[in-house]
Amino acid sequence: MPGKVIEGHADHETDCKACHARFKKSAQNSLCLDCHKDVAKDVEHKQGYHSHLSEKECRECHTDHKGRTMNIAPLDEKSFDHKLTDFMLKGGHAGEKVVCRDCHKQTVKFRDAPTNCVACHKKDDTHKGSLGAQCADCHDEKNWKEARFNHSKTKFPLTGKHRDVVCKDCHTDPQFKDALMACVACHKKDDEHKQKFGTKCESCHTDRDWKTILFNHDKDTKYLLRGNHRLAECSSCHTGFLYKEKLKTACVTCHKSDDDKQGHKGKFGEKCESCHTEKDWSVTTFEHDRDTKYILRGKHIQAKCDSCHTGFLYQEKLKTTCVACHRADDDKKGHKGRFGDKCESCHVEKDWKTLTFNHDRDTKYVLRGKHIKAPCASCHAGNLFTEKLATTCIACHTKDDKHKGQEGKQCESCHNERDWKATKIDHGLTRFPLLGKHSAVECKQCHLTPAFKDAGITCVGCHENDDKHKFALGPRCETCHNATSWQAWRFDHNKQSSFILDGGHDRLACDACHRKPMPKKVSQSSACISCHEVDDVHNGGFGKLCEQCHVSSSFKRIRAGAGSAVH
Repeated sequence: MPGKVIEGHADHETDCKACHARFKKSAQNSLCLDCHKDVAKDVEHKQGYHSHLSEKECRECHTDHKGRTMNIAPLDEKSFDHKLTDFMLKGGHAGEKVVCRDCHKQTVKFRDAPTNCVACHKKDDTHKGSLGAQCADCHDEKNWKEARFNHSKTKFPLTGKHRDVVCKDCHTDPQFKDALMACVACHKKDDEHKQKFGTKCESCHTDRDWKTILFNHDKDTKYLLRGNHRLAECSSCHTGFLYKEKLKTACVTCHKSDDDKQGHKGKFGEKCESCHTEKDWSVTTFEHDRDTKYILRGKHIQAKCDSCHTGFLYQEKLKTTCVACHRADDDKKGHKGRFGDKCESCHVEKDWKTLTFNHDRDTKYVLRGKHIKAPCASCHAGNLFTEKLATTCIACHTKDDKHKGQEGKQCESCHNERDWKATKIDHGLTRFPLLGKHSAVECKQCHLTPAFKDAGITCVGCHENDDKHKFALGPRCETCHNATSWQAWRFDHNKQSSFILDGGHDRLACDACHRKPMPKKVSQSSACISCHEVDDVHNGGFGKLCEQCHVSSSFKRIRAGAGSAVH
């Protein structure tokens, strides 16, 4: 046998095949690793010293059979390259003052030397273990006092002015985990709010600048700040303890004194936002047309609210009728209630004197002529809605009727509303149509008074003085004459009377027979003797029937056989 094996291999000294494969040197490494499993694991997982070595036979470094006490794993501390291990020596670890035995104890294998800081530096841990065993998270081998701790990975990232603060200002005790994270823990003395706003300073402030506020009232609360509210200081509204009191959001909560001194004195209720805005107290957003059932028009637009709303806005039911506010105006300057309460039927809000009432459209009585300009009260003398006003002319104009009722009550038959004196009477529809020269004659020449029916319809009624016949032909001038011309006459004695004109009669003038006045009726005898009595040579001896013997053509001609007839 070549020699004794080391103490560790002594149990296998008589069993050569435990370390040697017969006729196969290349298999020896695997036999070594079969026993040295920890080294085999390092090689397999590429960790530890042996995993970093180039492939070679184990026996090149570890030669056995040189005696029981032989060190077959010699280590030259000066030439050993620590880079081939999993723990590279850097910083203070690579210094000349550090020797192998400071870390590698005699009773512990080199490979089993711990690699965590606390294993060697536990006594140096000023944090007393409060920050755990991962010293390398903050410290390195170069300088123990220079920490490279990333505060951003903690629950309290350093931002803003906190970056410039030294650790001990916050961490008075090296046990860093016990440091409080609330702002008020360090800045209680700086709290200008005297803790009335609570301890969550970060809700409003930032660590960049104490005066820079990141609190967004619109986003972070249910109450949006608008208008002058944006300029108001927090304490002007939040006068108490922020998180203890439930601050009301109603305007009147803060502005009741403003309403009492310069406002509505509570009469308009507590919903100030219905009319006012935060931008300007005097600017109102309330739109009467949109927000109520009563649209403001004309002078109502410029009227002040309290001119109508004199009482408590939400307690009284304000009436929307005109007369509710304007009854005094109606009594003093108006209709004194006679035209009812529906003022809007005639008047508008633009101007009290401007009327929208259209008598032609809104009633059954169309106004024409002078009726258009007549004041309402001139016709409507009583209560408009209680009396039934007649629409006949005579209803209002009885006292104006100069005809004294003779022409009836239908004045409109002749007159119109434009001019009482301008008449449109059709005389042709009367019992005396105007013909000929009568059509050019003025009314007053026949109608001496407005009592028109007093005027006669006979010719002689007007023309008695013009009668050249002196009633010898009777009173009915129209029997012969016409209205076109007095001198043009057309009486046919043969057709219009019972006495035919023939013979000598045909050439006679009217007054040759009609000599006596007959003012009432023409009554003329047809007997010859009535006209020719003076011409009777017989002196009545042959009687009065002259026509039995004589003919009208000539008095001297005797009818044939007349003598025998007489005798």
